[in-house]
Amino acid sequence: MNKKDITHIFFDLDHTLWDFDKNSALAFETIFKKFEVNIALEQFLSVYEPINLGYWKLYREEKVTKTALRRGRLNDTFSKLNLSYPVTMIDALAEDYINALPLHNHLITGAEDILLYLSQKYTLHIITNGFKEVQGLKLKASGIEHYFETMTNSDEVGVKKPNRLIFDTALQSAGAQCENSIMIGDNYEADVLGAEDIGLRAICYNYHNETIPEHIVQVAHLKEIKELL
Repeated sequence: MNKKDITHIFFDLDHTLWDFDKNSALAFETIFKKFEVNIALEQFLSVYEPINLGYWKLYREEKVTKTALRRGRLNDTFSKLNLSYPVTMIDALAEDYINALPLHNHLITGAEDILLYLSQKYTLHIITNGFKEVQGLKLKASGIEHYFETMTNSDEVGVKKPNRLIFDTALQSAGAQCENSIMIGDNYEADVLGAEDIGLRAICYNYHNETIPEHIVQVAHLKEIKELL
């Protein structure tokens, strides 16, 4: 990878820098105590996590609304666990979960180290599909907000990665061009293919240990990015 012409780096946030799985588990632990949901957290998460990923795929593809995602992923999980709660409680759980997420701010191993390293050489930015009401809070509370010049959020743009509009908007906001920029993210479809669709180079942080095409530049740990940039 030729790094000489790169001046801007765009990062995904959840699962790339911000440890979504760990923070999400802690958020559920908090709200389950509040609402007296009587189920082992590990059992819940083993069912919830694949359902959540499925809903996020539908959300990226504009096939479900934000409300349907928040409600559906919980309702479907409880149904598979033979539990039933009224929709008012599901919605209350969903709302409190979103509010609890930024109260827990563990970062992916090596995240702050790689940000410190890259920030001395490049201008850093965020492109995220996460909900606008919490993404900024995550950056601030986890202590990494100061590393980034801009944050482009799908809620504000009106489309989600991999839609080319969110990448075009991020580049324009940053005053950057595809030729001098690179995208780093964990989601092959949203981050890598989305970036490549507009001619933006990409590095896949293969957080999920997925099988992706061999020609895609990928790292298993964030520290490996130092060898590329």
